[in-house]
Amino acid sequence: MIPPLEELLSALSKLPGIGRRSAERIAFYLLAKPEEARRLGEAAVSLHDRVKACTQCGNFATSELCPICLDKKRERTTVCVVARPWEIQSIERTSAYHGLYHVLGGLISPSAGVSADDLSVSKLLERVEKEGIEEVVLALEPNMEGDLTGMHIARALKPAGVRVSRIAQGIPVGRDLESADEVTLGRALQGRIQM
Repeated sequence: MIPPLEELLSALSKLPGIGRRSAERIAFYLLAKPEEARRLGEAAVSLHDRVKACTQCGNFATSELCPICLDKKRERTTVCVVARPWEIQSIERTSAYHGLYHVLGGLISPSAGVSADDLSVSKLLERVEKEGIEEVVLALEPNMEGDLTGMHIARALKPAGVRVSRIAQGIPVGRDLESADEVTLGRALQGRIQM
């Protein structure tokens, strides 16, 4: 393989879900379609300049606030807590949840050196106090880190008297929220339980 093509294959293979064969198909397609290659390159290069974190919830935004935080029709007394911004899209596709969101920026993981101080837990506590939040729904991965993070948040919110629930266990253990289908994720949200 010639060096420029090998460089592209190597870069594509590092993307999640893209193996060597998929990388080859994409690279050969881009080689045959120069305009598509330019458009993809420009979109990738400008991505970090155009997309930033919402100052209120941490979701992806192109201005100070994301479209969900700006939407006055959203239920404003309920906040769904997720680990990462892309998990919001999985929940939104279900059409089962109509409240606000809060992105933690990860999960507590002692083995990876991630503590609650590394996440936006304190900002969540501030939002609950200032915005009159009545329920916090934990939509965290059903694994040890997700459970540990959820327990920490539930304990921290106890003095505020806010109701804390978590999505029902309908998602297989060890799976990411983004890989769950809409029906399973929708049922999990509707069947959330009090913590």
